[in-house]
Amino acid sequence: MIQEARRQPSELEGWLWERLLAASGVPAEQLARCLSDWQGVEVLPATPTFWRTASVVSGDGAAVLLAVDHASYLLVDDPWSADSMRRLDGAGRADLRLAIAQPGQRAQSGAQRAPVLADAPKLEASPAAPQGSVVSFVNEAIAGAYAGGASDIHFETNRKGIHVKYRLDGVMAAGPAMEDPSKAEEVISRIKVMGQLDITERRRPQDGRIRWQSDAGEGVDLRVSIMPSIFGEDAVLRLLDKAQLRHETATISLDLLGFSAELAPKVRALASKPHGMLLVTGPTGSGKTTTVYAALSEVNDGLEKIITIEDPVEYELPGVLQIPVNEQKGLTFATGLRSILRHDPDKILVGEIRDPETAQIAVQSALTGHLVFTTVHANSLPDVLGRFRHFGIEAFALASALNGVVVQRLLRQCCPDCIQWRDLSPLELAQLKQEALPVPARVPVAAGCPACRGTGYRGRFVLAEVHVLNDRVRDMMLAQESMSAFKDLLYGDGRHRLAYQALELVGAGRTTIEEVHRVVGLG
Repeated sequence: MIQEARRQPSELEGWLWERLLAASGVPAEQLARCLSDWQGVEVLPATPTFWRTASVVSGDGAAVLLAVDHASYLLVDDPWSADSMRRLDGAGRADLRLAIAQPGQRAQSGAQRAPVLADAPKLEASPAAPQGSVVSFVNEAIAGAYAGGASDIHFETNRKGIHVKYRLDGVMAAGPAMEDPSKAEEVISRIKVMGQLDITERRRPQDGRIRWQSDAGEGVDLRVSIMPSIFGEDAVLRLLDKAQLRHETATISLDLLGFSAELAPKVRALASKPHGMLLVTGPTGSGKTTTVYAALSEVNDGLEKIITIEDPVEYELPGVLQIPVNEQKGLTFATGLRSILRHDPDKILVGEIRDPETAQIAVQSALTGHLVFTTVHANSLPDVLGRFRHFGIEAFALASALNGVVVQRLLRQCCPDCIQWRDLSPLELAQLKQEALPVPARVPVAAGCPACRGTGYRGRFVLAEVHVLNDRVRDMMLAQESMSAFKDLLYGDGRHRLAYQALELVGAGRTTIEEVHRVVGLG
């Protein structure tokens, strides 16, 4: 109804309110309650008594900023327009609400206009309006995350106020804080406004997106997630830019991600197959999607049709049709993948297999002449087979479709400016010998210095197992052999295990044994 009423805009004041009133067929009071409850748009009383209790703080004709008792409203003709959202964002006030103007209401308020306050924000379409402490706090938190290469920003509310934490190199790091409980709600409201979410909804989760631009003009997309908590609401902002690649002239590649000279050719060979499935697996935050992008980028020569469906689209690939998942509109991985097959693709990237229907269509696509790149949450190749068995995929179909599996983790790298060394403890020595792992003469210590923010680590690198499926592996898949028999075939003497590779890198000074315990484990 709202979109239909907005299709034919008019210069007359209150035109949209009148159209909504006519289209809804309900009394004005009921429509006002609906707009307030469901859209977060207020309808102010049109009586002269109201105007005697209101003062006009600022205005420019197209919009009027009203102070009414303890609330502030931005009175506009079309609260859903981009111009109104820019004005609301530029006002720099988290407590400001949008209000839809009734006929003559803006003119009536202007007739009794109070003097414009010296510190009142200007109602301009430019986003560079004066910013209050809350607006500055949010902007500085995003700017700090972007400059530091963080992947996520966590706004966590508590009894004292709101604290910011960054996820840097896969672990949490403390950020700025605002020790004021009343400001915590304003910070979350500010994030909601930036993400075009409902600021009046505080009991249900909300998701949105923000397009943020740094002072240097560099833009970044942020995925916003708002979640209710016992102290109000928390927000998590995921930075969706090429944070590690924005200063590189080269495109994303396996070499750039740190794949070894032994493993990178295997992944390239799997990515160059004419059909089948290349599966990258690992826990959340292990860089699966980035590896899939790198493999796809290296085979993107412009001679084949490549289509991706992702949630969300994290990297822009030239010459590739990229489709973002929109579950609210019915565009899921399964429905999108089914439609993709009608576009005659040669290679398909499915961001993640998370349900039986998507798994079934992905396997069928691999069996019908397409090369499918995809990811799934699992810890090892045997776990992958169990996951697909849980999805109801027949063993023969999976064995025929699967070309290879990349099992990977991301390990933090020792800071070269402060690295120190120590001897192994007797307990560590006994554990490594028991697990038949390499025993380094000495191991690095994450000492910490200003260059690495006191963590002892700087940057991350990929650690991976690349399993190319052969007939022996497929026979064991069909026979559903035991886990121990499967591992004996896959790993042999154990040198290809993640833990074995990780300990060799510990001896070379790339990472610490504590980091290997945290990410890979030694059991």
